Amino acid sequence: MNFLLAGIIGLISGVTSGLFGVGGGIVMVPAMMFAMNVPIKTAIGTSLAVIIPTALMGSYKHYTQGNLDLKLALAITPMAILGGFGGAWLTTHIPAENLKRAFGGFLVAVGLRLLFFK
Repeated sequence: MNFLLAGIIGLISGVTSGLFGVGGGIVMVPAMMFAMNVPIKTAIGTSLAVIIPTALMGSYKHYTQGNLDLKLALAITPMAILGGFGGAWLTTHIPAENLKRAFGGFLVAVGLRLLFFK
């Protein structure tokens, strides 16, 4: 394993996580797949494990800056946990190639929405 490359991926994903609220799926998954030849399902699982401490640190910093709505976070959390479990379960039923296509399509759709719509 290339620990330097893994560290660079971690740094970039941490910065994008704190800056934009994304980093795991959008940065880490493709970076692990393309730069480290990690299978998509392993990259997804690894990204989820890494994002826990990243999200805690980013959340803490945003909390200290007054940028965290705790009531909203608590309202979203239960279904997000359920959705995370369901999404992970779905990966056992979706072939890796189809998962890659769906992930790419999702990124394109979100990117287009951010670029062209208010």
